[in-house]
Amino acid sequence: MSGGGSAYHTASVLPSEKVLVAGGDNSRGLLNRAELYDPSTGTWTLTGNMTYGRYEHTAFVLPNGKVLVAGGYFYNTTLNSAELYELL
Repeated sequence: MSGGGSAYHTASVLPSEKVLVAGGDNSRGLLNRAELYDPSTGTWTLTGNMTYGRYEHTAFVLPNGKVLVAGGYFYNTTLNSAELYELL
């Protein structure tokens, strides 16, 4: 990852065979970023930021190719929110 490793993130394989990695936690704190990994080139691209840093959340690739990221925790607070990514 461009900002170093993380734990408790999600990794969603997209129809393009790229991988969306969202959220998580590292030694600097919670991560609100989402990055796209291209296994064919080994490169990472920042795709944007979520409203909250979140960990232990879930992510689903929807039939239309969008990714729904939902739930998890923001420090000690349970999140009942969701965010939708549309990657071109």
